[in-house]
Amino acid sequence: MKKKVNFEGYIIKLLIVILSTKLLSMPNTRFKALSESRTRVHKTIKETGRRSEMFGKNVFNEERMLQFLTKEAFGKVKSAIFQGNKIDRKIADQVAEGMKAWALSMGATHYTHWFQPLTGSTAEKHDAFFDILSDGRAMEKFEGGQLVQQEPDASSFPNGGIRNTFEARGYTAWDPTSPAFIYKTTLCIPTIFVAYTGEALDNKAPLLRALHAVDEAATAVAQYFDKNVRKVHATLGWEQEYFLLDKSLAHSRMDIVMTGRTLLGNPAAKGQQLDDHYFGVIPPRALSFMSDLEKQCTKLGIPVKTRHNEVAPNQFELAPVFEEANLSVDHNLLLMDVMEEVADKHNFTVLFHEKPFAGINGSGKHNNWSLATDTGVNLLSPGSTPMKNLQFLTFFINTIKAVDTYEELLRSSIASASNDHRLGANEAPPSIISIFIGKQLSDVLDELEGVSKGKLSPQEKTELKLNVVGKIPEILLDNTDRNRTSPFAFTGNKFEMRGVGAKTNCAKPMTILNTIVAKQLKDFKKEVDALIDKKSLKKDEAVFNILREYIKTSKRIRFDGDGYGTEWQEEARRRKLSNNKNTPEALQVITSKESIALFKTMDVMNEVELNAHQEVEYEAYVFNVQIEGRVLGEMVYNHIIPAALSYQNLLLENIKGLKEVYGAAHKKVAESQLNILEQLGEHMMEIKKLTDEMTAARKRANGLSTTERKSRAYCNNVKPYFDTIREQSDKIEKLISDELWPFTKYRELLFAK
Repeated sequence: MKKKVNFEGYIIKLLIVILSTKLLSMPNTRFKALSESRTRVHKTIKETGRRSEMFGKNVFNEERMLQFLTKEAFGKVKSAIFQGNKIDRKIADQVAEGMKAWALSMGATHYTHWFQPLTGSTAEKHDAFFDILSDGRAMEKFEGGQLVQQEPDASSFPNGGIRNTFEARGYTAWDPTSPAFIYKTTLCIPTIFVAYTGEALDNKAPLLRALHAVDEAATAVAQYFDKNVRKVHATLGWEQEYFLLDKSLAHSRMDIVMTGRTLLGNPAAKGQQLDDHYFGVIPPRALSFMSDLEKQCTKLGIPVKTRHNEVAPNQFELAPVFEEANLSVDHNLLLMDVMEEVADKHNFTVLFHEKPFAGINGSGKHNNWSLATDTGVNLLSPGSTPMKNLQFLTFFINTIKAVDTYEELLRSSIASASNDHRLGANEAPPSIISIFIGKQLSDVLDELEGVSKGKLSPQEKTELKLNVVGKIPEILLDNTDRNRTSPFAFTGNKFEMRGVGAKTNCAKPMTILNTIVAKQLKDFKKEVDALIDKKSLKKDEAVFNILREYIKTSKRIRFDGDGYGTEWQEEARRRKLSNNKNTPEALQVITSKESIALFKTMDVMNEVELNAHQEVEYEAYVFNVQIEGRVLGEMVYNHIIPAALSYQNLLLENIKGLKEVYGAAHKKVAESQLNILEQLGEHMMEIKKLTDEMTAARKRANGLSTTERKSRAYCNNVKPYFDTIREQSDKIEKLISDELWPFTKYRELLFAK
């Protein structure tokens, strides 16, 4: 009888032999990370149903409110959203009951107030709907009081000195303008976060105030052109850039785990030189992640639309349809949370750091901003008639004027320790704020600047409207050129703020941008009304006169050239534009007399809140650089120097063997090994010396009395060591054998599929 062959066992053994042979040829120190990465099975991308059918499935939007709220409650919520009216306790109870019924029907078990503390991310505390009645029975409970206000422990969140550490009380309050949503099994209710004394402890409250201010100011100006306008809302479309790394490879690097970027690492032989990544075919594994992410986003009402490869290897971008600014900010923060969750399921680590790798492009988050009326008009989009184009020019020029007046304040909104690595690094805008509008629109403004002051003759008015204002749509059809070096560029029907970092909460730049535009529009209306009243000018004439002056006084901010050139830095200095190259410098302006007056006038932030926000930003900068310094020291002392010593010992053993074989001739034979020994010794001595000095500088900085002084010390005295230590480390990496180098290399991190 023939013996039955165990084919299954034979195949398994054969696979083990083949796999072992292949893996044994890899560097042992990265054996596990690389083997996990390269043997992972890619899931098939499988879309289920149309996205339009899934959109907002997990959101308590208008459709759900119509189903689960009483007519009275629905009307009051809509009134709160569009008119800012308050919701009383009786209505809040009705809304809470309807929201609970919907959430339970969707399988939710908990609820949370979802808020944005000054950490820059989101926070939440989950409470179960489950409760016990006085008679011992159990039930699901959620009432108006729990919907409208909660009292989380505020002691662990940054407060900038607003309250003492022992005063833990803080309040979260429901923001009805951003709909509640279900994430996993939790009903998330977007809220603001304030101190017991009423000051904002978050980024949402100032944003909502700024949006209210720009609504009032822009509506008043828009009514010059259309009396039917009752509301103007700011719109935002962000473009989120990010890196995807294999999770096992990323976790093998302590610097990535602890700081979000690589502090050391020799560039790979190939980077982004061939421009073959940008808009290239999306790798299957990344596409699978993106498809899963889009499904989750669609259910949560995040209208993601565009996905593509970015310039650097393993770098990608995601962009949505434009939305109202507050909702868009919430959606971006939620997106980043969801991205990390989905990435983990696909065995990826997602990096939002602005510069995770030296030598290749970092990641930004372009903020595309505009203003839209409740009549469906984009105020920064030209129209088909001269009157509509005069409206466009009014908001266009006022925005330019606002940025010119408050350019230094706008710069402060994008300042952070991580974004300092990216700004001006030949891939992102420089730290000097300027505006690009293109030659054609510059010519239009130059013609408007030449308009005679005072009353216009009928012929002048006709010529101005038909020959200048009337041609704007035609001009913009050809105005498709882009200037990637411009921090603030007009791109057809919106302004694009390009300096925002990938990690940044969009609420920060959006709060400042909307505040300064609101202030400018408010001043503009006063000036126009004064000309109409005092000089008996017609509305159009008054508008033209004021715009003419604004074009002149804001000319310095307009720049269409190369923002990276040294010539521009010199020219900017002559124009008296600020050039705050690092975060400690950029943050100073937040508490200037002008800034305090601006935010107070517009009811966005008081002096206490401004001081607190500045203090929190200084503190965040210190902590970020401090952590990087500590991690870098550990990498040098515990990994790089021991690895170099191990390689030295191998070389010494080899030289010793050569001496035994060749005798007196061993020196000539071992010349290359001796040379490597000498180089290693020099680099080890230098890296040890530099790391010791950095550690001492860090200790001195920690001893300073204020966070502002600490931030300056970390910026000027500690951070400069990072580059010199890295330089020595990268030289050692080139000399040491691959299997002895303790860290996953750039070529493995960036090109693992």
